[in-house]
Amino acid sequence: MRIGVLGTGGMADALATHWARAGHEVTVGGRDADKAERLATRIGGSAKPAGLRAAAAFGQVVLAALPYDAGAGVARELRADLDGKVLLDCSNPVGPGFRLLTEGGPSAARQLAAAAPGAHVVKAFNLCHEDVWRMRPPVFDGRPLAVPVCGDDQAALARVRELVRDVGCAPVAGGGLERAGLLEATAALFIALWVAEEADVQAIAPPLAYAAGPGREQAEGGERADGGRRRRTACGRQ
Repeated sequence: MRIGVLGTGGMADALATHWARAGHEVTVGGRDADKAERLATRIGGSAKPAGLRAAAAFGQVVLAALPYDAGAGVARELRADLDGKVLLDCSNPVGPGFRLLTEGGPSAARQLAAAAPGAHVVKAFNLCHEDVWRMRPPVFDGRPLAVPVCGDDQAALARVRELVRDVGCAPVAGGGLERAGLLEATAALFIALWVAEEADVQAIAPPLAYAAGPGREQAEGGERADGGRRRRTACGRQ
């Protein structure tokens, strides 16, 4: 697969390195030619440096590894080169105080779609720090990291799911692009909990078997256990 990368920062480095190792052709695009050349050299493999427009024209999939406040402007500038392409958005519109900058408006992914209406925008890879994506592979407690993927075009989603697997992760269907805002809001919440509260976010959700509530037998078992605790507490007070 031909992958164009817009940006020369940490996310571009982490993700494109996996994809080059998996055998994809990568072109790194940046406004600063020296940064693009240094990143392409660090990625290795088939990676080549270029300008933003050349990277967009090269890729079947184009990774927008850009700051939130720059993404839509770059996409608008390159809209003709993005027509018919998969435009992969990994940005997080999170501001000071972990505030969601898009609150009350379209998601960052929707803004890219409006700026480049001929592209097939897919949201993924926004829930983790770049250093997680550098892991080979991102596996925790023996389980590959799950990556929600949101988009409307099935062929584009299939390409992105392949790229998720090439990072060593498990793609999860996240719904259409209208749900990308939920992924961005989740990132804002998680970042706040991780950074401000030092909370274990993985502990928030119950196991899948309990997602719709415990089964009757499990619930009755819990009630019996609670009852036993209440009886023991009562006896202790007597």
